[in-house]
Amino acid sequence: MGRAVETIRMTDRNDLCSWSARELAAGIRSKLISSREATEAALARIEQLNPGINAVVTVTAELARKQAKAADEAVARGDDLRPLHGVPYTLKDLTATAGIRTSMGSKVFDSVPTRDDIVAERLRERGGGVLIGKTNTPDNGCKGVTDNMIFGATGNPWDTGRTPGGSSGGAAAAVATGMGAIAEGSDFAGSIRIPAAFCGLVGLKPSVGRIAAEDPMLWHPIRNCHGPITRTVADAALALQLMAGPDPRDPVSLADGPHDFLAAATGDLSVKGLRVGYSPNLNVVPVEAAVRTLCLEALTAFESLGAEISEIDVDFRDSIGPYGLINAYLRAALIDDVFPGRKDEIDPLMGLRADLAAKATATQVGLAEKAQSAIYHRVRRLFEQYDVIVTPTTPVPAFPLGINYPAIIDGVAINSPFEQLGLTSVFNLTGHPAISVPAGWTDAGLPVGLQIVGPWRDDERVLKVAAAYEQARPWRHLWPAMVEALA
Repeated sequence: MGRAVETIRMTDRNDLCSWSARELAAGIRSKLISSREATEAALARIEQLNPGINAVVTVTAELARKQAKAADEAVARGDDLRPLHGVPYTLKDLTATAGIRTSMGSKVFDSVPTRDDIVAERLRERGGGVLIGKTNTPDNGCKGVTDNMIFGATGNPWDTGRTPGGSSGGAAAAVATGMGAIAEGSDFAGSIRIPAAFCGLVGLKPSVGRIAAEDPMLWHPIRNCHGPITRTVADAALALQLMAGPDPRDPVSLADGPHDFLAAATGDLSVKGLRVGYSPNLNVVPVEAAVRTLCLEALTAFESLGAEISEIDVDFRDSIGPYGLINAYLRAALIDDVFPGRKDEIDPLMGLRADLAAKATATQVGLAEKAQSAIYHRVRRLFEQYDVIVTPTTPVPAFPLGINYPAIIDGVAINSPFEQLGLTSVFNLTGHPAISVPAGWTDAGLPVGLQIVGPWRDDERVLKVAAAYEQARPWRHLWPAMVEALA
């Protein structure tokens, strides 16, 4: 069943890259290890494995060593220590970092910002961690795979000829290989949950507005939600605790609370009597047999814990069109001042969405947003009957590099990238919190994800249920062969 979550074992002393963020923080705080040791281990792992997967595109080694030195000096002085004191982590290359290259996966937007994004600021100031690098992303996070014209493609650590998903694919590939215990990502249609599913990890999309962001489309109800990718649910909860909260720079950030997300994932994990509504596909996309089988097997963990499982009959096919149009006009707005003059430097999918947006009428956009409201209320009503909704995270395991989405799923033709994102994007439309946890591994050794969705703004419930599932069906002892080969 694997080792007990968050228990430091002295036999792991020589593999700090396998420790959770909470274990590293506890080890540094108790002087069992130093931040320098943890940081050098993570940097060494990048040097060893990054050339083969291209997860980290900017390595901040000099800064990391400086931060680690300061962290160890603070421990020696007996200073008050922050929750991630001295712990290595990464940021997605969409997230602005002062004085550090932030390419956004784009030749057009590649720059060195003069100040940090809110979430980067919070992980540094509230968390006290050590930034070891920026992770790869497609152009402006525009698709469910990770490649771009600057750095190329990121490979999946479980099979380097396959995608880690996107758009936080670099973040997931980094955590899956021990290049930091926590990676910040962002999720606009599944961009945290999909890479977590493809890489055998935990990926949390919080409630819309839970984490303040400096989004150029501040007022729009579909937001690019920041969130963590980790190996354990408790690490995801800790990261959310540090990242969450309102900020005057984000007028729709949530000011409710107080919240104790970590307590939700580490306290009473009883789910006896929990009403679980399971849908194998939400009727939005076909799902491959291997994914269906593994997700059904995963549901037995909930049954063993005393939860009540019901298969629900829902149909969210009508979410694909509205989501696609809304996504298109929001993407088009991002590149309006450079498109089409620099079209050759922009990912073709961004260009296609700009073209789609240009052809849409105001009435069509209004109808898409009206449909968004109706879909929200349908999901809201589901939670009058069920405590959580569970689905596969993706319809397929990781697919080969070089394509943006599979042309055929379970024998059915897929005509749009939005179709294969339908299991996750519907909850971006509605703003509900959702997490992906490993359902299992296929016979080919590829991870499959299980998505747990909670009621409106109830991130704590999502974390509690995910942590209970993790306790019954642990996975953190499982590593890709490229990592096992280092032992």
